[in-house]
Amino acid sequence: MAKKPLRIGIVGYGFMGRTHSNAYAKVGHFFDLGHEVIMQAACARNEEKLQSFASQWGWQTIETDWRKLVERDDIDVIDICTPNDSHAEIAIAAAKNGKGILCEKPLGLNGPQAEKMLAAVQKAKVPNMVWYNYRRCPAVTLAKELIDEGKLGKIFHYRANFLQDWTINADLPQGGAGLWRLDAKVAGSGVTGDLLAHCIDTAMWLNGGVKDVTAMTETFIKERKHVETGKMQKVTIDDASAFLCHFNNGSLGLFESTRYARGHKALYTLEINGENMSLKWDLHDLHRLQIFDYKDEGKERGWKSVHVSDGDQPYMKHWWVPGLQIGYEHSFVHQVADFVKGLDTGKPAGPTFKDGLATDYVTDAVLKSAKTKRWEKVKQIK
Repeated sequence: MAKKPLRIGIVGYGFMGRTHSNAYAKVGHFFDLGHEVIMQAACARNEEKLQSFASQWGWQTIETDWRKLVERDDIDVIDICTPNDSHAEIAIAAAKNGKGILCEKPLGLNGPQAEKMLAAVQKAKVPNMVWYNYRRCPAVTLAKELIDEGKLGKIFHYRANFLQDWTINADLPQGGAGLWRLDAKVAGSGVTGDLLAHCIDTAMWLNGGVKDVTAMTETFIKERKHVETGKMQKVTIDDASAFLCHFNNGSLGLFESTRYARGHKALYTLEINGENMSLKWDLHDLHRLQIFDYKDEGKERGWKSVHVSDGDQPYMKHWWVPGLQIGYEHSFVHQVADFVKGLDTGKPAGPTFKDGLATDYVTDAVLKSAKTKRWEKVKQIK
């Protein structure tokens, strides 16, 4: 039986454009889906670089204006891989044109902008998803299964950090195509919306919503030269961010992120402590889930390392033989597969725009608390 085509139009060809392209190219080889994913069109402003990108990754056509892309009749889904300040405009236009939407994180520059994006997809009734890919590392998904099965019992603590070191150099400029994450007008915030947002999304998926936060942020280098103007300008993003929180289930949370942790390129770890079991995960060892089970009372009791590569563990039956792990890029393949399965079954896979808005509400509260130096309540989605 012929599969229904799902024609993708992608906006952006940077790091995320490559990871998403790889996922679209691979998903049909490993997952039996009801739709055939077709890499229909790639869009960006630089036509020469765009053509090279499209040829390398297998995009059939190109567009240099995203407004034309979202209006094309041969496009079913728009994938937004652009800097954060353009997410809302593209997503709202895509929704008005009846396109499904996959949007890079964070959803909006802030909660109010993300609210408009959610309203647009709800009004248009189009499929939507936010690219919080770490949910789909098999070990993290296994953690979700154990939690949902009640193996941990009552949850007491959740802690996570995401550490990098790439902005320590004071001579590093801000802005432009390569360093827009250091420009608050484009990024919205610094590590809070870029790195901690990943931690927050995973935390709420595993442990439920966040009630309130108390936070601190710091900008270590106060001025940087702006790429576009060549002038020294005030840096308004957060270089480091940390917060405490109460989850709605009564557990306590501790989160930290920085780009000033020398020696760390992408250290993302999480730990959750329950009355019966604790779980730990490390992005640097992403195929392993560390488990402590209180029921293990023998002399060999202690933490155990579960190698997540067997066919009865999340996603792994689609890949290689047991014992052969997969990597970072596969989380994006899994996300595309789950998005398409949602279309096949009529049961949308998360994180949806509603989930993305919930994360934006938390990051808003973190940034507000850092300014007010008070506990701030997190806005809840009704």
